[in-house]
Amino acid sequence: MAENLTLEALQDAIKGTAAAFRCRRRLQPAGGEGDKVFPPTFAEATYAVESRRVPGREQAVTCVLLDSVQSQANRMELALQEAVDAGKIKLPMIEVDFTEHDPTGDAGADRERGRLIDAVGKVTSLQVPHRLADAIIRDSEWNGVAFRLSDKGKTLNTASFANATPLFELCPTSLVFGMWDSTGPKGGLGPKFERAMVSEIIGVGAEWQDDYRARGVRRDPLEIRAAVQVVKNADTSWTAAAEKEKGGTEPSKINHSSVPFHSLNSGTTIEYAEQTTTLSLICLRRLRFPVNAASPSQEADSAARTALAALGLCAAALAFESGMGLRSRCLLWPAGPMIWELLERPGQEPKTFSLSVDGAISLLKAAIAGVKETRLPWPDDPIVLKPSVELVKLVRLSQLEATKEGSDVGGK
Repeated sequence: MAENLTLEALQDAIKGTAAAFRCRRRLQPAGGEGDKVFPPTFAEATYAVESRRVPGREQAVTCVLLDSVQSQANRMELALQEAVDAGKIKLPMIEVDFTEHDPTGDAGADRERGRLIDAVGKVTSLQVPHRLADAIIRDSEWNGVAFRLSDKGKTLNTASFANATPLFELCPTSLVFGMWDSTGPKGGLGPKFERAMVSEIIGVGAEWQDDYRARGVRRDPLEIRAAVQVVKNADTSWTAAAEKEKGGTEPSKINHSSVPFHSLNSGTTIEYAEQTTTLSLICLRRLRFPVNAASPSQEADSAARTALAALGLCAAALAFESGMGLRSRCLLWPAGPMIWELLERPGQEPKTFSLSVDGAISLLKAAIAGVKETRLPWPDDPIVLKPSVELVKLVRLSQLEATKEGSDVGGK
C-alpha cells in the first residue's frame, strides 16, 4: 500500500541520495480497449513511430508517440496556470499585459488608435513557449525599460547552477521544466538549465494502415451547390457570381456547400498507452540558491530544492490525475491512480507514495512556507510587464494578415 507523500518524506529524499521520483501507469482510450486514437502528426503528416523494448516482451514492439516531452511540459504548466487563476496556489511569474491595446468594440476608433484586432489579454511565463527566456518577455518593458535592461531582467545574466536564485524568484518553473537563454545578451552562451521533470506518453503495440484513407463528407444543411459560384473580395467578403461572371469560384472556398474529404491520418489502435514521468532529484541537487552572494546556505538550498520538487509533483497531479484529453479523438483514461516510486537505493525495492491533487497543493504550500523562512524570495504576485510598441505593432500586423488568409474546413 502506497503511503501519502509528506513534506518530511520529500525533504528526506532531497537531502539524501535518492535519484528520482518515478510514475509509470497504463492508460486506454476513453472509448475502451481497441478504440482508435489519433497521435500527433509531424513532417509530411506522419506519426512518430519506433520499435521499443517493453518489459515482458522478448521482441521489440512497435510504438507510436502520443504526447511528447515538450507537450507534456506545456500541459503541466497550463494546469499550474489554471490553479493560479482559481486562487489555489501562488507562484512567482512574469506577466505581459496587452489589455490596454485590446479592441474596445469601436472598430473605427480602434483602427485610428492602432489597437489590436483580436484581444490578447495577459500572457504569463507559464504560457509562453520558452518560459523566462521567451521573446515575448524579452520584447516587453518593466517600468518603461526593456525587461532585459531593467534591474529585474539583468539578474538573468548572473544566473547559473551556482546561483539559481534569480530564476527561482522570477520563474521557478524554468528550473523544473528547463530553460535556455539563447536569445539574451549572451546568445548561445546564455544560461541553460536542463529539465528536472520529464514526461512522455506512448502507444504500445500500435497498428495502422499506411494506404488507408479516412473518408467522409462535411454536410452543408443549406445544400448549397458547387455549381453556384461566388466572387471573393479583397476584404474577405463575397458576392454571388452573376451568370458567366469571371473570377468566380466554388462556394467551398468560403466554407459553404457539402465537401467530401479524405485524410491519410487514419489513426491507430494500440494495446495500451503508457505514461512515464520522472522528477530528477540529481538535477535539483546541482542547483544552489544563495540568499545573497556573500551567504550561501545549505538550509536555503534544501528549502528551494524541496519547493521545486513539490512544484513538479503538483503540476503532474493537476494535469494528469484524472486522465488526459490530448487532442481530438485522443482522450486517455488511466487504469489506476498516480503512484510515485522513490528511486532511493540501487538494488532495493522503491518506496511508493500516493499524491492526490489536494495533497499535492498542500505539499507545495508547505514547501513554500519553508522557503520563506530562509528569506529566499518567493513573490506571490506576478511581475507585470507592458509589451513594447514594436511588439504590439508586430502582433497587430500579424492579425491583419490572418484576416486576409482563407482556410478550408475539414474533419475526420
